[in-house]
Amino acid sequence: MSAGLRRPHRWSRRSKRLAVLTFAVIALVSALPQLPGWSLADLRAFDYFSTLDDPRPPAASPVVVAIDEPSLAEINAQWPWPRELHARLVESLRKAGATAIGLDIIFAEPSNPASDAALAKALGPDVVLAGDESVIVTPQAEQFLRTTPLPAFSQAGAVTGIASITLGGDGVFRDLPRYEDGFALALARVAGKAAVSPTGKLLQSFGPSRSYPTVSYYQALDPENMLPKDMFKGRVVIVGLSLQNAPDINSGGADAFATPYTVHTGRLVAGAEIQATIFDNLTTGAAITRAGTPLAITSVALAALFSAALVRRATRWQTAVLSLFATAVLGLLSFALIREATLFVSPIGPTVALLLVAAGQTALDYAEERRRRREIVRAFSQYLSPALVERLARDPSQLKLGGERRTLSILFCDVRGFTTIAETMKDDPEQLTTLINRLLTPLSDIVLKHGGTIDKYIGDCVMAFWNAPLDDEHHARHAVAAALDMLDAMATLNAKLKAEAAASGTPYHALRIGIGINTGDCVVGNMGSSQRFDYSVLGDAVNLASRLEGASKAYGVPLLIGERTATLAATDFAVLELDRITVKGRSGAAPVFTALRSLPDAAMAQHARFIEDKYAGKLTADDAIFDVLSETSPSLAPYYATIRSEHFAGGA
Repeated sequence: MSAGLRRPHRWSRRSKRLAVLTFAVIALVSALPQLPGWSLADLRAFDYFSTLDDPRPPAASPVVVAIDEPSLAEINAQWPWPRELHARLVESLRKAGATAIGLDIIFAEPSNPASDAALAKALGPDVVLAGDESVIVTPQAEQFLRTTPLPAFSQAGAVTGIASITLGGDGVFRDLPRYEDGFALALARVAGKAAVSPTGKLLQSFGPSRSYPTVSYYQALDPENMLPKDMFKGRVVIVGLSLQNAPDINSGGADAFATPYTVHTGRLVAGAEIQATIFDNLTTGAAITRAGTPLAITSVALAALFSAALVRRATRWQTAVLSLFATAVLGLLSFALIREATLFVSPIGPTVALLLVAAGQTALDYAEERRRRREIVRAFSQYLSPALVERLARDPSQLKLGGERRTLSILFCDVRGFTTIAETMKDDPEQLTTLINRLLTPLSDIVLKHGGTIDKYIGDCVMAFWNAPLDDEHHARHAVAAALDMLDAMATLNAKLKAEAAASGTPYHALRIGIGINTGDCVVGNMGSSQRFDYSVLGDAVNLASRLEGASKAYGVPLLIGERTATLAATDFAVLELDRITVKGRSGAAPVFTALRSLPDAAMAQHARFIEDKYAGKLTADDAIFDVLSETSPSLAPYYATIRSEHFAGGA
């Protein structure tokens, strides 16, 4: 057939449902980021992944001069300190080689004129002073306020940088300030360093509080005597509050904020150190770009499609393992993009999409499996034991409805002389029915116990087979084991019937059964009309099993099995050949056997010689072997007596 004449691919019902599910998940998860809670979950994921490998400040990062408790104690002056003290600090830092000095302190109000003049004199273009922006919201309006240093300080050459930061909805600082005259950005320009635009960038944290090189304010006033040599040489210096008396997120603190690293420590980071972090983000390219909506949706779609491919054929326990593995891979990819491309693609959306598709398809498959289980249980509960029906329900692939060719072991069990018993009980049909039920119930239970399938009941006859609809590697052994258990059950039932008859004074009728088993190739499946059918077998092997059951009576044994059954069961039972017979409907003689639970090896060897002599025509009615074998194998005594009588009649 040419390519142009090929029939178009038809999607299965499962594929169609999976496609609908996948695209519904993509649409749903793509819309979820509009929810505030979802956005915060994305940002919390960013907190963890951006700090997973415990990043530390880059080399030559800013040095923080901390206005801390030791400095407050050493200087012993009430805050705010006199501005001539800050002038001394600026001059000291400049003398120590600092390339740029940032004072994260707002000098918006005049103080002592002499102090202001001293600070103005010390300032210059290498100094950045902090400014502030804020919005005051009232019921009437929103008022925008911008606070800058005194004009005298700006006129002295100092640069103003807005030090305000914006916190996220959960109170964590992540978004870099977008001010074109931001404090850290102004410091970068003063230091002569190229800086990226902060717009749309997320903060890369560099460790917990005090991760940056930090010295106390009072030490920086006299670096030659209190600090290592060249501590400030060629470095950017940021001066600001860094108090340790309010170190955790619950108690808060002056000019201290939560950062992504706070998720690990629960501690706040001082504003001066945050400005140093912003500086490094802008000047080293460490700032992280947040993925835009198109890229976020694409990641969700790819994850959903991958999950659909994962469950396209089936869902099983491996699906959960693979889904968890894929979830871990998504997390690793998100982390790798942060580190290798400074790009944050949240793993939350893709992970949810992947799991929703997998879970949704699993739920659909579960519902479908439950429906198929109900159908299987309904169809096979009358043929199989509950355990086998449950196996079929768990794995319907073991079932092939219709007809199929299989090698089966077939058993026929019939009651000897039941017609006579029924005739004696013709006036009491209820008692006859009760007797039949008492007979067939244990026999049926034994078949089911050994994994057999009950084909049908034919009056007082039971037909069963093994190795369908479920595979049974040892079907012949199980069939023979069931037959021997049936014979034991008959002995138990007869004992009960005899006791009941004696107690009631009614006649006792012993029940005897004959069993035939044969193994061979058959056709098995649901057979019948479109309105009514049975799960049954057809084939020559079935006919032979029925003939063996009938022939067992003539040999004086309750169990007769075919050659193939004997071969397969010989490893578990004592299998004895009895004769070669020709049955109706078959050409040629075939060996027939019986089976016992066990027999001494010596008795087995004697019987084998007996059969050889029988086939060779060496037996006579007065041979001692008949008596010897009847003593060593009492259960076969009727068989030996039958053979002896045949030879006696032949010799008469």
